[in-house]
This record gives sequence, C-alpha cells and structure tokens, in this order.
Amino acid sequence: MPINLPDPRRKRDPQTLVEEGTLDFTLGDLQSAVRKINDALVADPNFFPAHHALAEIYFSARDLPKALESAKKAHELQPGDIHINTSLSRIYMEMGDKPQAEHFGAQARMLGWKDELKTPPPAVK
Repeated sequence: MPINLPDPRRKRDPQTLVEEGTLDFTLGDLQSAVRKINDALVADPNFFPAHHALAEIYFSARDLPKALESAKKAHELQPGDIHINTSLSRIYMEMGDKPQAEHFGAQARMLGWKDELKTPPPAVK
C-alpha cells in the first residue's frame, strides 16, 4: 500500500505552519521554526498568530530587536490582545525601557480585568 505524503508544492495554511513552527521551536529547531512561521506570513502577511509567535521565538533567542519588531506588528493587528501586550511589556523590560514596559503591562492588566468582568461571579447562597 503506498504511503500518502503531503505534496510540498501544495500551499499550506498559515495556522498549520505556525503550529508546526511552534512545535519545531519547542523541540529546539529555531531555524525550521522561523522558516515555517515566515512561510505563514508569505501566505498571509497580516496573520496575527505568526507575528506573535515570531516575537516569542526571537525573545527566547535573545534577539530583542527582532522580537520587538514582530511584537509591534502583532500589536498593530490586534491591540486588544492581552498576550501581545504582555509580550511587549516583557520585551521592553529586557531592553531597559521601563516606561514602555509599564505602559504595556498596564494595558495587559486592564484587558485582563475587562475579561474577568465578562464572567459574573457565582451567586452566593
């Protein structure tokens, strides 16, 4: 019985590429991770998860300028995302820009509080 392998010429969706890239990074293959996530951005230049994943990968690799560039692009796409605000806060803190770090940290906290307010606490009996 023949084995059905994926056709490498077939265009792959950005979400799958980001997931595979994230797995590669988790397994220690930084180059493959960045390549796959960049392929996702070729397919969709405004794919928020790809920009955010690159920000986290570059942050972990200590390439703070690239981490900041990727995080800023992700933030442009989804400024109300708690996770990208947290990422920006961490990046700015590592770069020594405490005012920017505090700004994005505060944004993340406010977004978290807004999210908490959407779910009312259980009724007290």
